[in-house]
Amino acid sequence: MQILKALGFLSLLPLALTVPTDTHTHHLRDGPASGNYSQAMLKPQQTVTRELISLDGLWKFALGSDGNSSRPWTGPLKTNLECPVPASYNDIFVDSEIHDHVGWAYYQRDVIVPKGWSEERYFVRSEAATHHGRIYVNDHLVAEHVGGYTPFEADITELVTAGEQFRLTIAVNNELTYETIPPGKVEVLEATGKKVQTYQHDFYNYAGLARSVWLYSVPPEHIQDITVRTDVQGTTGLIDYSVVASVSSGTIQIAVLDEDGTKVATASGSNGTIQIPSVHLWQPGAAYLYQFHASIVGSSNKTIDTYKLATGIRTVKVEGTQFLINDKPFYFTGFGKHEDTAIRGKGHDQAYMVHDFQLLHWMGANSFRTSHYPYAEEIMEYADRQGIVVIDETPAVGLAFSIGAGARTSNPPATFSPDRINNRTREAHAQSIRELIHRDKNHPSVVMWSIANEPASNEDGAREYFAPLPKLARQLDPTRPVTFANVGLASYQADRISDLFDVLCLNRYFGWYTQTAQLDEAEAALVDELHGWTEKYDKPIVMTEYGADTVAGLHSVLPVLWSEEFQVEILDMYHRVFDRFDAMTGEHVWNFADFQTAAGVGRVDGNKKGVFTRDRRPKAAAHLLRKRWTNVVNGTDS
Repeated sequence: MQILKALGFLSLLPLALTVPTDTHTHHLRDGPASGNYSQAMLKPQQTVTRELISLDGLWKFALGSDGNSSRPWTGPLKTNLECPVPASYNDIFVDSEIHDHVGWAYYQRDVIVPKGWSEERYFVRSEAATHHGRIYVNDHLVAEHVGGYTPFEADITELVTAGEQFRLTIAVNNELTYETIPPGKVEVLEATGKKVQTYQHDFYNYAGLARSVWLYSVPPEHIQDITVRTDVQGTTGLIDYSVVASVSSGTIQIAVLDEDGTKVATASGSNGTIQIPSVHLWQPGAAYLYQFHASIVGSSNKTIDTYKLATGIRTVKVEGTQFLINDKPFYFTGFGKHEDTAIRGKGHDQAYMVHDFQLLHWMGANSFRTSHYPYAEEIMEYADRQGIVVIDETPAVGLAFSIGAGARTSNPPATFSPDRINNRTREAHAQSIRELIHRDKNHPSVVMWSIANEPASNEDGAREYFAPLPKLARQLDPTRPVTFANVGLASYQADRISDLFDVLCLNRYFGWYTQTAQLDEAEAALVDELHGWTEKYDKPIVMTEYGADTVAGLHSVLPVLWSEEFQVEILDMYHRVFDRFDAMTGEHVWNFADFQTAAGVGRVDGNKKGVFTRDRRPKAAAHLLRKRWTNVVNGTDS
């Protein structure tokens, strides 16, 4: 594995970002290994050769008493508190100390390894720990990971005997620094000595174990990673595959089954190309998933290990100003979203997930962006099955000191500098790209990688910082376009990096943050902006954010700020302008639903730009969008 090394400030030397070749997990025996690499780990699943136990439920919970210590405990936690997993801990308890806590928190429970696993290898896996996680087995540190939205795990076979109980502790730290993604700063208040976390991004810094925790087993010889890339030639689908396995004997056998369970193709070997005649394509709104079965088969034809991967066959291309899926022009309709609900915070919730997708279908939305971090893997799998297209985004948000809570700040410091966003930040950023692509590379719903949201791409140092990053993304995955969401301050005249990317994604708030309430002026500014981009680049344009804060139930005869009528008027104005430009290939309203933010005079119980309230009740704009997306953009009404 190659870990990026700090090279000093940005201008000294270009950073060479390479793809790590190590495919093995950090298994920490006597302490954490150097570096922080979460490699391509297959999502745990139950098969005839693998077993899976959910560790979700109520865990003992305690805050760290010493802010500088990651483990101020030995043995069982002495606490009366219990916290649900998965959920962010902040809003669970009626306790401001917990809600506002900055630093380490601890989850603990007892776990029994099944007796039947005595011949297996077994792992503990956390799907996410926001933002720095450590896993302990009976007080032994076995895994460590920085990055709040991607999984990490540890092989604990040598530490716990099958049939025995062990104490599992997961420590979680929510602190953000200028060397993390997203970045932030921890300060100590002078009057009280209280630690507070500040950050530039405009959503609440929820913390804890917001996704599932698993105990799972695999055979000693097992499949470690699968990569599939698909193409189409006429009516024949192509699956280019690679399987990584720990194999001392036996062979890799591949079988592809259609949705009826009929075997349509087979292959052998750790890599190759499979042809699927009369292929059923994965289409937006019409998902079709084959089952890709990879197995290790022994000399006696016994299956040693098997893994099943849902696989959609489709192509993605950018040609001029067109975004093509299966060689057909695709127009994005939908939203930027958040993993955010009351009480749970960012905790994954299956009921909300299914309901949100129901609302997407009801509105005629065909896509969403995982703003501003990788979402739970269950959401990605559900998007695959539902035929919803995804722009998949890293947690690189807040890389701009010129904005706060969406608005411009006065006299901002330089973003790219040795003591703020620097090479160490970029190392963390590159790692977040690796982990996102390694985790989500096989999802047919994912059609584009977004490597950042609203960075200061207009500032000195931006190009030096960003130049290697889209190259890294393409090196990891040459099959998908790469983009970033451009902030309004980085206009077509001021932006310095958009030529490095395949698709122009713009976040614009004419009529809200600028030209406030002056919709005629806002419309003229939007037209000028889009003219500028289309004249400068021959690339597709997706408006990845536009909208207005709206208080549900606030109505006015005239479309005044914060009213439902104003939200309808401003969206309608944007749509008029979009329809004038052939280069427009999509519109994602900000936001799907209201969501929580840090407290501030510009935020009344969070960001209210949602088309739905936080509990998913529609505002008037939802009906406007439903009419447009089902009747006009999606072509059901001539």
